Amino acid sequence: MYRFLLSRQWVILTLVALVLIPVMIELGFWQFHRHERRVAQNALIADNLAAKPVPVEELTSPGHTVPRADYWRHVTATGTFDTAHEVVVRRRVSKDERVGFHVLTPLVLRDGKVVMVNRGWIPTADDQRAYPDVPPAPRGEVTVTGRLMADETTGASGIKDLKGLPDRQVMLIDSRQQAQLLGRAVVGGYIQQTAPEAAGGTPEQIADPDHDSIGAHMAYAIQWWLFTAGVPVGWVILVRREKRDREAAARASDEAEETPEPAGATA
Repeated sequence: MYRFLLSRQWVILTLVALVLIPVMIELGFWQFHRHERRVAQNALIADNLAAKPVPVEELTSPGHTVPRADYWRHVTATGTFDTAHEVVVRRRVSKDERVGFHVLTPLVLRDGKVVMVNRGWIPTADDQRAYPDVPPAPRGEVTVTGRLMADETTGASGIKDLKGLPDRQVMLIDSRQQAQLLGRAVVGGYIQQTAPEAAGGTPEQIADPDHDSIGAHMAYAIQWWLFTAGVPVGWVILVRREKRDREAAARASDEAEETPEPAGATA
């Protein structure tokens, strides 16, 4: 009664089941590894946000690539804002998801090097090709505290570095790009300013990164593995149902053959 498993329909069904099992196991591990990375990143963010601020020069220098281990580290920088070379970063959102600009201002350090400071978010101007009304940076020497961030790239952020933008507007925060524009040594990465707070609350400071939620990756992993277990179970159920239906059909056929014709029946 199991010879039906050699039929074309059942061979295809069995092969599909055999392919689905390893694929869904792998998808489960993919989600599980994403969960592990999220947990590790949350721990890194929490530790770095809690760490005591250090001078930015201790963690980066011109041409330096900020490693992931230093992302979100609190740093300090003392210098003078160069507002003449300030730029705005297009297509950035506020805490309430409004689209606008980030204000990127060079801070000239005491030794002459420059660190780029993301002072926060401002709304988009009516004319997006015009330079927006940017709240002025503090005058004179100032000490800025903020989170150290790596240079942005298209690959990491998904943001295209468009060309032909209006004057003093950029798509990505890139210290090397700013070094070319300024003609000065710019340390790698940039600072997301957290202190001092801007007068009047603008630019709007960027919120701390989320390091509490872990997403649904673990739930998705368990879901994929449950689907994996369900494939052979479902295959067995279908086989038994097919066998039962074939046996019932065979019995019905035998009973029909054994039933005598009624007396007096004529051809």
